[in-house]
Amino acid sequence: MDISKKQYENINKKHSPKSHIIKDCTWAFCVGGLICCIGQALAKIYIYYGLDKETSFSLASITLILLSAILTGLNIYNSIANVAGAGTLVPITGFANSMVSPALEFQTEGLVLGVGAQMFTIAGPVIVYGVITSVIVGLLTYIFNNFI
Repeated sequence: MDISKKQYENINKKHSPKSHIIKDCTWAFCVGGLICCIGQALAKIYIYYGLDKETSFSLASITLILLSAILTGLNIYNSIANVAGAGTLVPITGFANSMVSPALEFQTEGLVLGVGAQMFTIAGPVIVYGVITSVIVGLLTYIFNNFI
């Protein structure tokens, strides 16, 4: 059965799900903003209890990572991501999720070949390119500050 390009486009259009871009973007914005607000609130709470600003923001980041990992383990983070989409990709929480998800998925293959090997399948390239980029930027900064 041969169909024309136009017929194929009509069939594809008929059976494709409708796009809800405004709703999806609104959810992503709200959930991503909420995650950032939680991080800011945590930092303010830590400052209130006497920690200095730098330590408070570091501890807030660590807390967000821990919460993300726990919610991923309980399969709550993925449910939130189904609704919020890219809003859950706020760098720290999204990165923690990308580390924990493969580890949980492959835990039946053992600690070394399952959890240990698969934990870095998604996050590994991010870490590698992040380290390489930081070394290059550090070297360029050193050269420009000391020799130019």
